[in-house]
Amino acid sequence: MIEEKERKSLTVAPFQCVWSKDLKFREAGRGCVAFDAYAHNDVTVVFRENVGSQNYHYKRDNNPHYTVILGSHRNRRLKIEVDGKSVVDVEGTGLCCSFAFQSYWISIYDGLISVGKGRYPFQNLVFQWLDSNPNCSVQYVGFSSWDKHVGYRNVNVLPLPHNHLLLWKQVDSAEYDRKEDLEEELENGQTGYEEWGLKNFLESWKLSDVVFIVGNGNIERPVPAHKVILQACGNFPLSSSNEDVIQMHDVTYVVLHAFLQYIYTGQTQILESQLGSLGSLALQYEVMPLAKQCKETMERSMLNKKLLGVGKNVELSCPNSRPHYCVTFPLGLPINVQRLNELHSSGEYSDVNIYIEGHGLVARLHKIILSLWSVPFMKVRQLTSIWLSPLYHLCNFYVI
Repeated sequence: MIEEKERKSLTVAPFQCVWSKDLKFREAGRGCVAFDAYAHNDVTVVFRENVGSQNYHYKRDNNPHYTVILGSHRNRRLKIEVDGKSVVDVEGTGLCCSFAFQSYWISIYDGLISVGKGRYPFQNLVFQWLDSNPNCSVQYVGFSSWDKHVGYRNVNVLPLPHNHLLLWKQVDSAEYDRKEDLEEELENGQTGYEEWGLKNFLESWKLSDVVFIVGNGNIERPVPAHKVILQACGNFPLSSSNEDVIQMHDVTYVVLHAFLQYIYTGQTQILESQLGSLGSLALQYEVMPLAKQCKETMERSMLNKKLLGVGKNVELSCPNSRPHYCVTFPLGLPINVQRLNELHSSGEYSDVNIYIEGHGLVARLHKIILSLWSVPFMKVRQLTSIWLSPLYHLCNFYVI
């Protein structure tokens, strides 16, 4: 049952901050606060490890903390500060309301700060920012102001839901923006198809249906992937219906990244000292070309009497095993052609049904495969059914 700490109402005077020992995350670095606010500008919420003093103000705080400001610069900006330094300053016109209370929520999960509007937390997301050096100690919530009074009411401190991965799916990273720009360029004919391929889906939330979790309970990192791609390269414990979560508490992100990079691009590099971990991971999930290369590289190093773990990077590339070239599935990917064709025929892990006029349902396919070949299919990511004319030859999309 969700634990709530309710406050009826409070008014914060200019340049002040209100704290309470009850306004505290159940788990340090992870929690959500939902509240109503009434203000001309600068609805300000502070997160820190300990309760602030009676005369606390975030501008004078020398201790680690996060500050989220809604309606800064006369209700025109949204700001996030880390330890008093601005890290986010984006347009946020009309976030505050001076004639009625508005509902907001702010969540923090290991440095992922999510801001939303409305009475229901984790819906109506306004903005997200991911701290590359997260402060996982913040636990207490304070409500502050700038140069005008701010009214707060209905304050609730909530734990994050078990399915907090939904928040990560909306992270608006620079890499994701670059891919969206590339899609638009492709559609407008501004760049060639040689710039698009499976490599663009590496660790992308776009069309993902499985998530790896690396790290321990204190700092975990979700890494998205795509079932049909993984199963065409190896053997993973995946279901055919639900979104899967694969826990990897003993695997570092660096090793998982190298593993997925090999699958999605056919090549990767890693420190010599980590070849054993990468090879074990490849063997566990039966990505045999990578497992074989890791083993052979380590054996060569031993024969040459080189010491492992001296900081040297090793480059690994999947051998070319197919006689022809294709941009979206280039030479040197560890994809098992027979396995991919089986997935196409069976419709396993499919996420879109294809209907052809006059023939009804003809195939259960995979959006990521279709998106690799056709720009229009990139625009139907939210659909589960597509009706086509008899001119489409969809089976060719799986020929590599």
